[in-house]
Amino acid sequence: MSKTLNEKSPDTPAKRSYRVLMIAPTSFFADYGCHVRILEEARTLQRLGHRVTIVTYRNGRDLPGLDIRRTLPIPWRQHYEVGSSRHKIVFDALLGMKALQVMAGERFDVIHAHLHEGALIGQVLGRLFGLPVLFDFQGSLTEEMIDHHFLRRESPVYPPLRRLETWIDHSSGLIFTSSSNAERVLLQDFGCDAGAIRPLPDCVDTSQFRPRATFPEQEMTELRTRFGLPADAPVIVYLGLLAEYQGTGHLLRAMQQIRAERPDVYLLLMGFPGVDYYQQMADTLGVRDRVIFTGRVPYEHAARHLALGNVAVAPKLSLTEGAGKLLNYMAMGLPTVAFDTPVAREYLGSAGVYAERGSDESLAQKILSLLHDQDRAQRLGETLRLRAQEQYEWENAAAKIVEAYEVLLGIRPRQEAVIRLPVPQE
Repeated sequence: MSKTLNEKSPDTPAKRSYRVLMIAPTSFFADYGCHVRILEEARTLQRLGHRVTIVTYRNGRDLPGLDIRRTLPIPWRQHYEVGSSRHKIVFDALLGMKALQVMAGERFDVIHAHLHEGALIGQVLGRLFGLPVLFDFQGSLTEEMIDHHFLRRESPVYPPLRRLETWIDHSSGLIFTSSSNAERVLLQDFGCDAGAIRPLPDCVDTSQFRPRATFPEQEMTELRTRFGLPADAPVIVYLGLLAEYQGTGHLLRAMQQIRAERPDVYLLLMGFPGVDYYQQMADTLGVRDRVIFTGRVPYEHAARHLALGNVAVAPKLSLTEGAGKLLNYMAMGLPTVAFDTPVAREYLGSAGVYAERGSDESLAQKILSLLHDQDRAQRLGETLRLRAQEQYEWENAAAKIVEAYEVLLGIRPRQEAVIRLPVPQE
């Protein structure tokens, strides 16, 4: 008997539409980092016909086309957005209650949990409702708290937090990591089962993030005028959170050295929080007249702002967290200077320019080297753009996410789920 159009051979899973509950223990959407990963995963899954519901904190920006469910507020922290905080315990308790409420009233096929707090909530509710949980790992919980100066290794609460993190890692059916370096952390530092880990790098929409030449010249001129950038002035661009673990202080001190050698260069510093603090630092360093602080830049405007740049910079110090901003820079065709970390090398490969981690002088000299050699800068930018197109498109990643759901649901045998994206090549 012939098959109908919807039938598949026994070894090929039929195409299905899944109901996905994403647990996002953050103030989604906030135009940076893990929020972009959550957003792009949800949008890409929806384009494939799946239904995604995102449960998140009270604060955050609503986006069209997304089903976002928010927790109740807490009166004493109404404006909480980013960073480690003891108040997150209350936020996460409210998040668990909200997820429970949503799950009690609607039917889902799988829980897609982001960050360790989301995975913990997901594990509890998954067992209660009999649903599989995929853990989207974006860095070590305890290492991130140390990076944020919220926790010290010698603290008495470090050992129990480390044990909790290990339990969460080992309790997850499948774990996505945003980099191969994160996979190594899970294997070497936490002893996780290699068969449960699947690197799924952050990706980028290369049709949205594209080279400067594709933007209307008048639009670029108007934007330069708005920020007070002289028509021919070289511009260094940074887009992301402003914080010490992100290297913001290092960048401003490097800018002091850059200004001494190239007073025509400007830094477009795009991000939040701590704008007032870093403006004062820029004043103290004598570079305030060459640093443009934009504050928060909505994600949908990020590409045209980055298009103002000649060189992009990513001085992040963390050795375990992802670095999604690098992909935006790459897709824009921007030559990029980063502190030398495993994640930066994984994304940028041989086309990246690496400064000694934590060195202001090295960061300044690497940026200056690109400003002085425009031909080299252009070649590197073109190589990075091609690398983003070939290895880091969201459409490819979405298929891998769906395959993981099918493994967890028992539709696809685990041994068939070789769901790794191509290993980035240098």
